[in-house]
Amino acid sequence: MIKEFKKVMMSEYEMTDLGAMKYFLGLQVKQSPGRIFLSQEKYADNLLKKFNMSECKPLATTMALNERLSKNDGKEKVDASIYRSLVGSLIYLTHTRPDIVHVVSIISRFMSEPNKAHLVAAKRILRYVKGTKGYGILYETEENHKLTGFIDNNWAGSIDD
Repeated sequence: MIKEFKKVMMSEYEMTDLGAMKYFLGLQVKQSPGRIFLSQEKYADNLLKKFNMSECKPLATTMALNERLSKNDGKEKVDASIYRSLVGSLIYLTHTRPDIVHVVSIISRFMSEPNKAHLVAAKRILRYVKGTKGYGILYETEENHKLTGFIDNNWAGSIDD
């Protein structure tokens, strides 16, 4: 059925069958029977090079324990365009990295007036990415479907509001 569909599409439209997808919009796709693995390892490498962090020491966590970032903590301001570029790049990386979504959302709160503490926190995420470049999302067929969820709320964690 798939071969027939491709044949009809090729006769109707100008197209080429490139086979199984391997790379698309910065996403690496590895397919095997019953499994699809999505990652952004190449994108992560390019991101580390872009921000001169290729040779940094990797870290095991995305954020320091009990770290509290604030808008007005008196620290020296940094170049907002560089900070925005870094945060935007990290946001794109979250497509296959749910492990960094929370901490990226925290640093994205300070895009209007970033300071050194915010930049250090963003670069810490890059150091974590350095050690976990091969991480991604694995989709597998499964016989026993069971949905499990986890949550870690910190309702009073924001210093600013």
